[in-house]
Amino acid sequence: MYRFPLPGQEDLSLVLCGAAGQGVQTVESLLVRLIKQEGFHVYASKEAMSRVRGGSNSTEIRLAPRPVRGLLDRMDLLVCFNKGVRSNVRDRIGPHTLILGDREELGEEFSFAGDRFVHAPLLAAARELGGPVYAGIVAVGLVARLLGIQQERALAFVEARFRDKGASVSQANGAALRRGYDLGAQVAEEQGVSIPLRRGVGLEERLLLSGNDAVSLGALAGGCDFVTAYPMSPGTGVLQFMAQNAAEFGVAVEQVEDELAAVNMALGAWYAGARALATTSGGGFALMTEGISLAGIAELPLVVHLAQRPGPATGMATRTEQGDLDLALYAGHGEFPRLILAPGTLEEAFQCARRAFDQADKHQIPVFLLTDQYFLDTLYDLPPFEGLDREPTRYVVPTEADYRRYRLLDAPLSPRGIPGWGEGLVGVDSHEHDEAGHIKEDFALRVRMNDKRLAKLAGVEEDSLDPVWTGPENASTLVVGWGSTGPILDEALDLLGRRDVAHLHFPQVYPVPPRALPLLRRAKRVVAVEGNATGQFARLLERHEGVSVQRRVLHYSGLQMGVETAAARLEAVLEGREG
Repeated sequence: MYRFPLPGQEDLSLVLCGAAGQGVQTVESLLVRLIKQEGFHVYASKEAMSRVRGGSNSTEIRLAPRPVRGLLDRMDLLVCFNKGVRSNVRDRIGPHTLILGDREELGEEFSFAGDRFVHAPLLAAARELGGPVYAGIVAVGLVARLLGIQQERALAFVEARFRDKGASVSQANGAALRRGYDLGAQVAEEQGVSIPLRRGVGLEERLLLSGNDAVSLGALAGGCDFVTAYPMSPGTGVLQFMAQNAAEFGVAVEQVEDELAAVNMALGAWYAGARALATTSGGGFALMTEGISLAGIAELPLVVHLAQRPGPATGMATRTEQGDLDLALYAGHGEFPRLILAPGTLEEAFQCARRAFDQADKHQIPVFLLTDQYFLDTLYDLPPFEGLDREPTRYVVPTEADYRRYRLLDAPLSPRGIPGWGEGLVGVDSHEHDEAGHIKEDFALRVRMNDKRLAKLAGVEEDSLDPVWTGPENASTLVVGWGSTGPILDEALDLLGRRDVAHLHFPQVYPVPPRALPLLRRAKRVVAVEGNATGQFARLLERHEGVSVQRRVLHYSGLQMGVETAAARLEAVLEGREG
């Protein structure tokens, strides 16, 4: 008999694996919404090969009576559609993993699992219903039955999801769901599978969002009204969200010929009074660097969403990494201030995206929002965002007849006007310039203008978004991370249960928030955990702030590090076996 959750667990980890084109993502989309509707907290994360069809893709779905945010290595249930399961999924099969799949399709691939492999003829059932396209819905029915979800409720949900495609399609998918329930009943009876998971409470009002959704909604809350991009995975998800919802939110969306056009169009939009977003990935951001320098000397606001993936060059286009921090930190020629934000949760993504527009406008600087493939494709339930009705603060001013865009004042910020609002001429230039924006090769003036631009960094530091401390206040060891590592490290340290270790998560990585420095310096040992090969954030802390980082835990395979792996590697460092 297979009974989940296992002793010491309260959640279930379900992994679905199939070839591109077999509907694994459709199954995920349906299951997570059905599961949430039935009162379970849910988390999902997908990984995919860089191809339209074939290969092997997977998605992990966690169900729990409490909110869950991190990727697990553990698999309780594996539902497999085709042979050729990739090593990253196979390696996660443990002694208690129950594998469900079509024996005729999979052959002897899981012969090592013995009676832990259960024949579930998903493809055969689908063909009886009209073709392999129905295999995913059969799988939804199978899983729903094992979870104890009432068939009538699941049927109503699935038929409603397909209703806009016509009655025949809706009914056919309903029949596939019922066939899956029959298979689930057979598996439960013959194999003694039982999953008496405890449900959560108060989920009705919670949202179900992805990282792409959270970034996009935060940008809209920040007043974003123009989006430009050249499609590049994984940054394309934000472009797609904005394009699909452009009419509802009054956003102009422009897919351009390349990233040079994207960044320059965004700058032109800011100059004209819009709040523009350019979304891209590492290779596209590299092309934008000349435009980023233009933002620096022209003192134009700019917001760029940089969705990270493994490089160099094309690297691994559909995988994840935190390898572009240095790129964002040093992008552009010359010296000028910038702000770099890197959310770790969907709540932070919303707040950071909104904040990016506020800070770009207020300080007249480029702001970079760093995410990664894992983060953007992560999906879970969360409370509604706060402050949605709050109007963004606007920092532009009407111009007077004698308006000078780069007027030298005691403060580093010259009032920013926009063309057509007031009486003055709003001159900007890519050359060094005088107060009116005219080209000027005056060496003393050059020093004053450069000092003026660099002085903005003090205001950015004053407005800093503080890091988040988790764990005992008097911890001797401080684990530091940034971006998508946040929830994983929180759960990993909870798993370790050590009272001498705390976690300091940075949703703002540059400038390093001044209030973080005493926390970093009082720790006896600082351990940096990053998704790159060289410890880029650790190096930033050492080079810019003089913080000593004694150990580094680095992960750069292209896959996100799971909770158990993070815990094991941290434990090895703490005990002196690694690092």
